[in-house]
Order: sequence, then C-alpha cells, then structure tokens
Amino acid sequence: MDLRTRTATATLDVRGARILVIGVSVLALVAKMILAALQRGPADVRIFDAFATAIAQVGPVRIYEHPMPRLPVYNHPPLASWMLAGFHELENLGIPFGSLIRAPACIADFVSALLVFEILRRRRTLTTATACALGCALSPVLFATSGYHGNTDSVAIMFMLLAAFLLVDRRAPLAAGVAAALAVSVKLIPVVAIPALIVAAVRAGRPAAVRFCAGLAAVMLLLWGPVLAAVPVPLREKVLEYEGGRARLWGVVRFADLAGASDSFVEALHSDFDLLVVLACMAAGAWLAWVRPAGAAYAVSLSLTLLLLLSTGSAVQYLAWPVVGLCLFGLWEGLGYGLVVGATTVVVYAGVSAVRWNDWALHLAEAGWLLLAAGIVSGVRRALTEPPAPAPGEHVPLVAQRTDRPAAPAPPVDRPHR
Repeated sequence: MDLRTRTATATLDVRGARILVIGVSVLALVAKMILAALQRGPADVRIFDAFATAIAQVGPVRIYEHPMPRLPVYNHPPLASWMLAGFHELENLGIPFGSLIRAPACIADFVSALLVFEILRRRRTLTTATACALGCALSPVLFATSGYHGNTDSVAIMFMLLAAFLLVDRRAPLAAGVAAALAVSVKLIPVVAIPALIVAAVRAGRPAAVRFCAGLAAVMLLLWGPVLAAVPVPLREKVLEYEGGRARLWGVVRFADLAGASDSFVEALHSDFDLLVVLACMAAGAWLAWVRPAGAAYAVSLSLTLLLLLSTGSAVQYLAWPVVGLCLFGLWEGLGYGLVVGATTVVVYAGVSAVRWNDWALHLAEAGWLLLAAGIVSGVRRALTEPPAPAPGEHVPLVAQRTDRPAAPAPPVDRPHR
C-alpha cells in the first residue's frame, strides 16, 4: 500500500470516527433537551428565572447592586447577565424558561465531546480518542447537571477547553484569548486555568503571547468594563469574593467532618483555604503547560479537576467541573468518575432537596472524590510520559531530515519487455 493510499484510508477512518462522535453527541443533546422540557428541575431553575426578571427591570449592569432579599446572592459574571436578559425576552415569546436555561449547557456538552475527539486524535490512537469523546457525550453526570439542573458550569468549561484547542491545535492565539475571556465571563471558576494558557502562549513565542493576551484583554474590557465602572464594590463582593456554599457534603470538608474535626477548623477551611486552593490550581496548570506546552488542554484539565478535588464548596452542579478534563486524561478516568458521581447526582435529585444529601449520596460522593484523585494522578502521569507533540508554533517536517549516510539502493524493478 503506497503513501497516498494509506493517507486516504486514514482520512476515511478519521472521518468515520468523527461522524460517529457527532451522531452520538447529537443523540445525547436531544435526550438532554427532552429531559429539560419534561422536568421542572430543581430550585435553581426558578431562581434563574427570578434573576432574569430582575435583570429585565434594572439591566445587566445594575443587577449587582439591586436588592433581591428573597433570592440567593447574584454571583454570576457579566456575560451570564446578558444571557439571562436574552432568555427573558425569549420567554416573553412563549419559550419555556426551563428549556432556555438548560439549553446552553446541553449545547456546550455537545461541543466539549467534539473537542475531546479533535484534541485526542492528534495525540492518542483514533480508538482512544473516539472512546473518550463518546464517554464525555454520554457521561451521566452531564445528563444530570446540564439536562436537569440548569446551570452555566458546562458552558464555562467548554469555552476554556476551546481556548486550549484554538491556541495549540489551530494556532489561533487571538481567538483562544477571546474564548478564555468568554469562559470566565460566564462563570468565574475557569480563571484557575488562565495561567496555564498564558504559559502555553508564552512558550509559543512572543507573537502568540501578544495575540492571546490581546484577545483576552479586549473581551474582558468589553464585558467587565461597564460593570467595574458602574458598580465595582457589589461586583467584588458578590462575584469576585463569593465563597460558595458551606455545607459539608464533598471533599476536604466532608472528610474533615468524618474525622471529627472541630467546627472552627472546618470553618477555617471554608474561609482561609480558598485562596490557597486557587493558587495551587493555577500553579499546577502553569507548571504542566511549561513542561508540556503542546498539551495546554491537559494543563487546563489539571487546573479544573484539581479545583473540585480541593474545593471546600459543596453543590451538586460543581460535580460537572472535572468531567471533560477526566475524559481528556483517559477513558477509564472519565468513565469511573462519570458512573459513580452520576449515581450520586441521581440519588441527590431523587431526594427532597439538592442541598440535602442522604447517606447513599454522601458515600457515593466519597468514592467519587477518591476516583477523581486517582484520575488526576493517572492523567498527569500519562501527559508527562506521552511522546511530546509539536509545541505551538513549531512546524512538523513533512519529509525526513537529510543525513550524511547515503540511502540504500532501491531494489530492482521488473519491467515488461517491449
């Protein structure tokens, strides 16, 4: 089989795998949207609806200083405010808000599965890339958090992974900066992965770093600038300094509670530990991006998965943060976490409240935390031992390098006599 035939066959194989991933991801998207249309969802759906109504009254900028005594703290970044404003207008046209608020996350999961495939097919076998992408598309955790709960976490994760893909695989640092800014403007959690992308851009060379930072700064200024100028104090207090829930349901605080730690110690974890967690996640991602600049997606995944592992906040929608990253790390990493934590979400949502977990949910979450820790270790080891892909900006030679050693003579070819 000559080179041209092998190339054509490989192209057909990739095309077939991509069609399979797209087809399954579309089916998953449709299933999630049907679930969103049929299920009322938890209280967060009604809370978002109330936020959208308030934004329609005072605008996406003044919402941060608008008193809403019967609602939780409005801790969503500016792009989420504009999204809710648009949803309110669509709701007035007769589209149910419950479907609207869950549609972005469902669509984001679809895009994330395709990104997992496109990123991994350049670094692993085609079978592995396909399996990991299908695992992402069919993850039970994402069915629960995106199709039922109603939140913006999956949207933020998707934009951050898109930024890594654009920076390294598409050599588009300006667009990558735009995607990163959109991510942190939907939900603040992906900010822990920004240093990893900056390091990867710097390692790609000054032009790439300048373009990435220009895209990031321009969109941040556009979306955050008006709010910072009009209501800087409410924005800082409600968004930038938001500490999350203080329930003892997950991770570090859950194990501290099981160990019999005092209330003052657990409270200290909630109040004093958060900044250290954020810095640790930033440092870990930046380190991996430095030693593996062509693996920016792995570095982003490390920051986001580590954030949930060390988080002192407890909320069922947070469980979606590491799903895509674990699927990038490997099939078994994503599958193990997805099945166990997916069962956790089912048990939680079957209960009376999403903030009251029964013993079954707590024990499943404990197992999920351990699987998350194991998946992070396994994924980082694989990222470090994987043959290094070309760094951003580095060209792959299309022909072999010329050497001083003469090539072996070609074997004689039998030609027909004329």
